[in-house]
Amino acid sequence: MELLAGLDALPLSSGPSVVTVGFFDGVHLGHRAVLARTVEQARARRARAVAVTFDRHPAEVLRPGEVPRLLTTVERKAALVAETGIDVLVVLTFDRDFSLMSAEAFVREVLVGGAHAVHAVMGANFRFGYRARGSVDVLPAIGWPLGMTAEAVALVELDGRTVSSTSIREALSGGDLAWPTRALGRRFVLDGEVVTGHGRGSGLGYPTANLRTEPRLLLPGRGIYAGVAEHRGRRYRAAIDVGTNPTFGVEPLHVEAFLLGYEGPDLPGEPLAIEFWERLRDEVRYERIEDLVDAIERDVRRTREIVPDGALGA
Repeated sequence: MELLAGLDALPLSSGPSVVTVGFFDGVHLGHRAVLARTVEQARARRARAVAVTFDRHPAEVLRPGEVPRLLTTVERKAALVAETGIDVLVVLTFDRDFSLMSAEAFVREVLVGGAHAVHAVMGANFRFGYRARGSVDVLPAIGWPLGMTAEAVALVELDGRTVSSTSIREALSGGDLAWPTRALGRRFVLDGEVVTGHGRGSGLGYPTANLRTEPRLLLPGRGIYAGVAEHRGRRYRAAIDVGTNPTFGVEPLHVEAFLLGYEGPDLPGEPLAIEFWERLRDEVRYERIEDLVDAIERDVRRTREIVPDGALGA
């Protein structure tokens, strides 16, 4: 998949495309349905499948006090979009100037003039243009004089519940992994960089990797989790703490993970991805360090039981 950044990357090289547009946070099953339909229509027309997304949530510009925490970094979003067969992903900067572009100008300049779209595939709740005045209902009328047709893809429901980034965020914030796993079609993954911590884990016999994440990213609800940590292609079982270390006094909410079986060099400065499998328990304040160590030992045993060898790859 070709990755392009900014309006300056447009227009694309010659040739028609089928295009879709969305923020695609999490690239959940609803997004995947839209992306898959885009690819299908592109192949039928012998055209490129193009997805257009944004570098930040539009609320950062439109509603600064109501910005949701995000499910994916731009990099992970791009990797997930690539899995669907999209040929070109265009990441546009959503700034104040862009937010003032009318719906008609967006179709004319970005979709048709920039992406050479002959057909557009959008989610049923897609809105675009200044003050979100554009919708899938008016898109065909705007596109037709420009040689672009359009269609809407229905929202995806699972057992009567609509798949949405909002519902996934709400579940994760409460420590629920079941709905996010179903709605994403995969386990939730948090990306970050390992930073130096207080070193308490080493003193307890369980050295942890402390994860620094982008401020925009959502952290799951406080608690102890079992999962997998991936470092440069290698996967390790991980006992994960999302919390404030109450036994040692209240600290800012953060994520740290004990990587079972890791014997490599120190990880600070290294990228690390944490895949959440199961919530084990609440984070607890212990009066005695011995009780904390006992609890960690139980968490590690449960993690070994939950994550099979097959999940770690070769």
